[in-house]
Amino acid sequence: MKILANDGISQSGIDALEKNGFKVITTKVAQNQLENFINENSVDAILVRSATQVRQELIDACPSLKLIGRGGVGMDNIDVEYAIDQGLQVINTPAASSNSVAELVFAHLFGMVRFLHASNREMPLEGDTRFKELKKVYSQGIELRGKTIGIIGFGRIGQEVAKVAIGLGMYVLACDNQVESADITLDFFNGQKTTFTINTSDKEIVLKESDFITLHVPALDDYIISATEINKMKDGVAIINASRGGILNEVDLVKALENNKVMYAGLDVYETEPSPAVQLLMNPKISLTPHIGAATFEAQDRIGLELAEQIIKHLG
Repeated sequence: MKILANDGISQSGIDALEKNGFKVITTKVAQNQLENFINENSVDAILVRSATQVRQELIDACPSLKLIGRGGVGMDNIDVEYAIDQGLQVINTPAASSNSVAELVFAHLFGMVRFLHASNREMPLEGDTRFKELKKVYSQGIELRGKTIGIIGFGRIGQEVAKVAIGLGMYVLACDNQVESADITLDFFNGQKTTFTINTSDKEIVLKESDFITLHVPALDDYIISATEINKMKDGVAIINASRGGILNEVDLVKALENNKVMYAGLDVYETEPSPAVQLLMNPKISLTPHIGAATFEAQDRIGLELAEQIIKHLG
């Protein structure tokens, strides 16, 4: 059977599939050429990340397809229900990248509270001529320990964020329409572990009481954070979105940054990917990454292996 990994797959995933008799094609096929390529090569399964779209039209046009795999959590680039109705298997890897995304949230947080995102822009330009002035400007940082982090969306990734926060000595507030409580287990280097139970709260409480708010919800039809929600937050709050573009109103965010309601923001995802708004890219109060939440070697390795295991189970 032939597997087209159109957005790539780890070598460990390739090895596992080939060991079980699958042929893995890693050619990157343009979206408008996918139909022809799949049909000409009788591809049995297509694996994608966020770049490739697998919509109804492609599914209808490619009768050889038996399985669609998404390396990651969200499947908003796949017509999942339609594919299942047509008898296709649809798989993803919801747990493989959770830790990587959580660590990126704190990469943004650590950078923001010590102004690394801004000082790393200015030091190369003026560090040799304005060192003392820059030192004064960037000496107003704060610690994360003892602060409150609000987690909106308390699934796998939100719970991984809570693990890191607890380890740092932060207070954790969380809200989720589907999760009432979660046991958060911290595993330590020496084999010891300890478990904390986090009961979720109303969203209003999370908005009002958090020093930092991080978003971890699936793609939605409307914003989960806009001016209404921002106005309920503490003055000087920070907002991090490493979830999905389109859940945070970016126009309202920029306005809140300009009037200092929001002190800083960390963004890994954007409404207009792959061309984020210039107002975001040029804003010195925003820490920016190009949608790399799951892009660590470890996460990609886990994703590849998890996809391979599921494919072998369904098609082997």
